[in-house]
Amino acid sequence: MGKIVRITGPVVIADGMKGSEMYELVKVGEEGLMGEIIGLAEDRATIQVYEETSGVKPGEKVEGTGKPLSAELGPGLIGSIYDGTQRPLTVIRKKVGDVIKRGVFAHPLSRDKKWEFVSKVKKGQEVAEGDILGTVEEGKIVEHRILVPPGIRGKVLEIANGTHKVDESIATVETGEGKKEVQMMQVWPVRRARPFKEKFDPDEPLLTGQRVADTFFPIAKGGAAAIPGGFGSGKTVFLQTVAKWADADVVVYVGCGERGNEMCDVLTHFPLLKDPRTGKSLMERTTLIANTSNMPVAAREASVYTGITIAEYFRDMGYDVALMADSTSRWAEAMREISGRLEEMPGDEGFPAYLASRLAEFYERTGRVRTLGGSKRVGSVTILGAVSPPGGDFSEPVTQNTLRIVKVFWALDTALADRRHFPAVHWLTSYSLYVGALKNWWEQKLGENLKTQRDEAIAMLQKEAELEEIVKLIGPDALPEPERAILEAARMMREDFLQQSALHEVDTYCPMEKQVGMLKLVLGFYHNAVEAAKRGIPVSEIQKLPIKETIAGMKRLSPEEFAEKYKFIEKQLKEQFDELMRIKKSSVGESK
Repeated sequence: MGKIVRITGPVVIADGMKGSEMYELVKVGEEGLMGEIIGLAEDRATIQVYEETSGVKPGEKVEGTGKPLSAELGPGLIGSIYDGTQRPLTVIRKKVGDVIKRGVFAHPLSRDKKWEFVSKVKKGQEVAEGDILGTVEEGKIVEHRILVPPGIRGKVLEIANGTHKVDESIATVETGEGKKEVQMMQVWPVRRARPFKEKFDPDEPLLTGQRVADTFFPIAKGGAAAIPGGFGSGKTVFLQTVAKWADADVVVYVGCGERGNEMCDVLTHFPLLKDPRTGKSLMERTTLIANTSNMPVAAREASVYTGITIAEYFRDMGYDVALMADSTSRWAEAMREISGRLEEMPGDEGFPAYLASRLAEFYERTGRVRTLGGSKRVGSVTILGAVSPPGGDFSEPVTQNTLRIVKVFWALDTALADRRHFPAVHWLTSYSLYVGALKNWWEQKLGENLKTQRDEAIAMLQKEAELEEIVKLIGPDALPEPERAILEAARMMREDFLQQSALHEVDTYCPMEKQVGMLKLVLGFYHNAVEAAKRGIPVSEIQKLPIKETIAGMKRLSPEEFAEKYKFIEKQLKEQFDELMRIKKSSVGESK
């Protein structure tokens, strides 16, 4: 047991800590505040405390626990709301009220609730780490699979069906080191990645229902995406919308350092939303970690590690997991504050020199993997991390270091948000490095060469940006008709395809089949409009075509209505342009 000799905000220095280890969990002060050792020199330990340290005095005791900061993994995670160190906020509220008091403790997984365990193995059967011992019906969406913990291999001596608490033994396995008791709950250090057998190349998309993401800048399952944007550009709403509609089996949403009202919005709306695939509440496949800006700054760092550990646990069951981190900038700011109090040499803009390596450690825990165990289970963890650069400056260290790691960059543009274009993902500054890897999936599942169509649409928008520069100098009337037709088609691509309302009952979620159909119709208008303009038809006449309004209304059609009307809209498009060409041809003949 040591004693406090110095307190600097969330950083505490304690003497007499000989025998302690790095990242060991300790209890600080008379109230037993939760802390973690982040530095050791002889018998002196540097501790970051995850709770408010005001009132703590030098001379108070520090007790080691002999174990690192760990997450409890087992039945009860789904639908739970935790803080950054996995304290269950709903349980704590019942204990102490709306305001969390210091030193209060509650187990992340209930020790009182009993779960119905159904075994999948028999007595005498050989099992290895990662094998499924049995299942627990935690909800209607996610089947909770109880796995053999890493490091355990041998013969099953006992297996107990029936109701059990998470800390009760459900199986006894005879290993080379003796008998091992297996519980439904596993305890895992959050800073250590969970093991797996093999990592695959990401070649299957994580569908989000957002057209700008799925069609233009897709992310693969097991990939990583950064979502940077200035204040008011819609990061949180976009991230929440993706969390609602992504085709992941499990969603882990980490509110890391954002404002309390934003996290409150998640907590209020998620239970009311229905999963589009099952019709059940979205909370039945979601775990929330709330570490808002008014909570202790040191716990922000722990929150992302807690979140990724929970995500890996569900990945090991064979599920596709999406982790939303909002935002990694607040996590980096917490690291900067702790680093400053440790009097470390600062790097760019005061961030610690190890910022890049910490970000890399976090994002590298993504991946689509073959899990442990004798089966061929495949699971994935996909990270979508929001970045909040001050003033929307993408050259700042957090954004730049994140860009070196992730393969998808959804750049939110404040100017687009000011024009009420949402999602404000800019098509010229965003990118995805997964497009080539997903080409085969698109062709097999959709029967379309979506890559070619997507590339053509982006090329059209790039051409629009070049023409806009000319328009600013000489005005639109000086452009030839074919180039004016490009501007009109690009405007439709922006407004009728890329723009999407997160609040509209239908438009908030767009399935892939509808996205492909909408893109083909807008590109069809583009091809016909440019061809008509080349034949001398003024763009002013093209703008009067009724098909423009029909295409603009596509986003308000349900997927079923769109599929029913698609062929008719496509036919209308051709007929109206053919009629325009015929009128033009006859008028030319009459003039002769």
